[in-house]
This record gives sequence, structure tokens and C-alpha cells, in this order.
Amino acid sequence: MATKIKLMRLGKMRAPYYRIVVADARTKRDGRSIETIGKYHPKQDPSFIEVDTERAQYWLSVGAQPTEAVAAIFRVTGDWQKFKGQDAPPPMKTTAPKADKHAAFAEAAALAAGIVEKQATTPRKKAEAKQPAAKVEQPAEATADPGPEAAPESPPAPGARPAAESPPAPGASPAETPGEASSTAESGT
Repeated sequence: MATKIKLMRLGKMRAPYYRIVVADARTKRDGRSIETIGKYHPKQDPSFIEVDTERAQYWLSVGAQPTEAVAAIFRVTGDWQKFKGQDAPPPMKTTAPKADKHAAFAEAAALAAGIVEKQATTPRKKAEAKQPAAKVEQPAEATADPGPEAAPESPPAPGARPAAESPPAPGASPAETPGEASSTAESGT
């Protein structure tokens, strides 16, 4: 009798999980099986794979042919390399162990009773005292009145107007600036 090692689908729609089974090659996908040698849950992160290595090696040695999907699972677990006499693959990813519910309950009860102070999950930001003090001194120097003795930093280019001033008003002489024109209009001269 020709035997195959294949996946038997279980679960519900969009939530499959599989059993790795040894069955007659002529049976249906979910039909009668000879032996169950493992489990495969693809929806978990990382995928859950459990294979009875001893039974898988036995069935491979007596001539059972794995399907492509089962052969890929055997390569991940290292059973295929062991059967062929090759080097073992890198270790599989495993899920982190679940937290102990009793310990979590005891901690929450102690926290509620006020026995234990729980520290913040993120550390506090450290205040930098030197940089804000330096920033305070710089604006004080910049706001100081330079006085009449201070020379301009650079002479203005000929024909260039400062960006803050608007163009001269119509009727004003080129020597007058808009500020001077309004002051002379108010004084009546």
C-alpha cells in the first residue's frame, strides 16, 4: 500500500489548523488516516509546528512520501535533513512564555492595597539645566540698545531697499522715507 504524509485540515473558515497524518495515498484530504504524527497552526505568530520526530523518521524510512507542504515543514523542523543525513537547519522561532496569572494577580492586588509602588513604564526625561541658562543670556545681549556709536554691520547696497520698508508713497520726494512723509504731513509743514 502506498502511503503519504499529508496535512489534514481542521478548524473553521479563515482559521485553519492542520494535523500531520500518515494516510493511504488514495484517501481524501480529510479522510481516514493511519496515524497522526504532528500538528501545524499557520495562523499563530510564529507558526506553531509540532512533529513526533521518531514516528516521522519511521514513516520516511518505510517509504511514505511527504507532500510538498509537509516536506517544507519537515525542512523547518530538521526532520528531512535528519532523514537525508544533512546538517540541521537554524533553530525555529518560538513564542514567548505566557505571564504567570497568579503572579500578575498578586502584583495587582498589592498595588491596589498600596503596598507596592509601581514605577513608570517609561523613564522620566532628565532636565538639562545648562542649555536653558545659556539660551536666556543670548537674547538679553541681542535686545540691548546698541546706542548711537554703533556702526551698521554692513552698508546697504546702492538702490536696494530694506525688506521691512514699503516703496515710497506717490508725491513724496526720493529723499523722504514713508515714515518721514507721514510725520511731515501730521505737523503741517
